[in-house]
Amino acid sequence: MEISNNIEISKQKPILVVDFGSQYSMLIARRIRELEVYCEVISSSKTIEEIRDMNPRGVILSGGPASVYDTSAPATDIELLKSNLPVLGICYGMQLMAYQLGGRVNPSKTHEYGKSYLKINNNTSLLFDGIPEQIDVWMSHGDKVETLPPDFEAIGLSMNSPYAAMANSNKKYGIQFHPEVVHTPMGKDILANFLFKICEAEKNWTPAQFVETTVNQIKEQVGNQQVICGLSGGVDSAVAASLVHGAIGDQLTCIFVDNGLLRKGESESIVRDFSDHMKMSLVHVNAKDRFLSILSGVTDPEEKRKLIGNEFISIFEENAKQLGDAKFLVQGTTYPDVIESMVDDSGVGAVIKSHHNVGGLPEKMDLELVEPIRDLFKDEVRKVGTNIGLPDSIVWRQPFPGPGLAIRIIGDITSEKLEILREADYIVTNEIKKAGLTKETWQAFAVLTSSKSVGVMGDDRTYGYVIAVRVVHSEDAMTADWSRLPYELLETISSRIINEVPNINRVVYDITSKPPGTIEWE
Repeated sequence: MEISNNIEISKQKPILVVDFGSQYSMLIARRIRELEVYCEVISSSKTIEEIRDMNPRGVILSGGPASVYDTSAPATDIELLKSNLPVLGICYGMQLMAYQLGGRVNPSKTHEYGKSYLKINNNTSLLFDGIPEQIDVWMSHGDKVETLPPDFEAIGLSMNSPYAAMANSNKKYGIQFHPEVVHTPMGKDILANFLFKICEAEKNWTPAQFVETTVNQIKEQVGNQQVICGLSGGVDSAVAASLVHGAIGDQLTCIFVDNGLLRKGESESIVRDFSDHMKMSLVHVNAKDRFLSILSGVTDPEEKRKLIGNEFISIFEENAKQLGDAKFLVQGTTYPDVIESMVDDSGVGAVIKSHHNVGGLPEKMDLELVEPIRDLFKDEVRKVGTNIGLPDSIVWRQPFPGPGLAIRIIGDITSEKLEILREADYIVTNEIKKAGLTKETWQAFAVLTSSKSVGVMGDDRTYGYVIAVRVVHSEDAMTADWSRLPYELLETISSRIINEVPNINRVVYDITSKPPGTIEWE
């Protein structure tokens, strides 16, 4: 696959999102990228010198769970707020801006959570240019600004606060609501005003530019060394492999490890797709027994992830030595993987779950990582995949966790449980496909719970496992909502699982959104 490389780095003059521990920080970044502007999420511990070194067009201060008056509350370098850089504070970010610049923030007697409104009282503000005088917004805060800092004026109010939006003449803005969520219908327009009318940002973040930029970076990193790619068959590893192959060609060898934790028919499909369509060098490693052995008796999901991550690396390193002593390992790590697995260097945030290719990696490795899509959200990965010519069968393959079915079996893992789950999972995905809902769902799968229940089948008492069906729709996996499937479809799925899969006598449907839950059960 030939990919040109004549475009300069497109990450110049980014928008920086300062993260104060909010899961919405990633959503802010995603909205900015949807507007074709590159942005990065950075730690709140960055100094003004470090921020200036990144040469940003502007800075956005995220929301967060803390209160600004807490002794351990995260803060930003006050020199940022005094600089000439455009800054937009969102929720906690606005409160922090007000507090650090001499305003007063206190707990609100009446909290604002959920739908509210914003009445704009300064139509000359560039932030609200073209925005109606009153709009619906989404609030999520227990504190509020009670006194504006010097030289600021109120440019918007809500039902609970006369200072729901503020600005000064030095391009510093604060808004108490969340423009990044879909519940603020004109939020994207407000963000666009900040990007283009205040920061004067350029639209330079497109799939084509990303591809060409990334190819240059891969060539510079790898040189003439041999590279292996841990291929899972999902869109992430497929796009990562294709980008590297486009950059270095035959220097890349893909290794597909069949860990025995894949879905029904998936191993054969992966080998067929990558050998026949993508014409890459592919080594197929059958490691089912190895993985089942190390997972025997393990019930803790974090331990499962780490064991699987370590075993993958061991296998890759073994094969690297057989392939001419490869020096690099390609992985399909994405932005949500990184964010959910790590706490930044300021200590703000919390590990949601370790991803086997981030938090699950061993501390010492013989291979250097190449992660070409580490900065991308899932929808961006798919756009890049389409741009470089991957077929829909790969681009639209539903996300599948690296640890595979190991984290969809609650409790210990056995060969019997894997076969039960494979059959149940196949029925779920097969019926979703027959109903024409594959592209309308982000993920659809079955979970083998650790619960058993009493049932009656053929006048006999049964005591079988409970299968949970999980179907969600999402844009980027950072948030998700459960899919409202037709009752007739749910009935068909339940009936087929109970009648066709041994040792199952009950099926339940998971109607939990993310947050508070995650998409996967473990």
